[in-house]
Amino acid sequence: MKHTFFQTTPECEINSSRIVDFPQALVYRAWTDPSHLKNWWGPKGFTNTFHEFDLREGGHWRFTMHAPEKGNFENHCEFVKIDAPNLIAWKRHSQPLFKVAASFEPLASHQTRIVFRMVFDSPEACNKLKGFVVDKNEENFDRLETELAKMNP
Repeated sequence: MKHTFFQTTPECEINSSRIVDFPQALVYRAWTDPSHLKNWWGPKGFTNTFHEFDLREGGHWRFTMHAPEKGNFENHCEFVKIDAPNLIAWKRHSQPLFKVAASFEPLASHQTRIVFRMVFDSPEACNKLKGFVVDKNEENFDRLETELAKMNP
């Protein structure tokens, strides 16, 4: 399942993916229910304070990510596409600027492929984050799997 509404070139995007042993509906809920999302969003050691989470096209997501040692990071995103339970896409209005498309493809009744696609306006903007964000996205997926295990009946 490839969502291409963010047109780009390969040098302007970072793709991370993982297959998780949880059903698509549960995975989608972990991404769209702020009571779960706040528990796992961000790299290892980060916590979140959500100020606004209006999950609809044109709705906003405002939150503060609290780093374990390096301070707080304000985030402002706007949802641009919601296709439950297949896709969530947003654009960031806070630095660093990029767009995200997160897709959820059912592979079996209890298995889902997640593709997290980050799209930048230029190769230079992409390269500024590429060196470390791939590993941080893996940490994020690890935290997601921990949350999914808690949610799974």
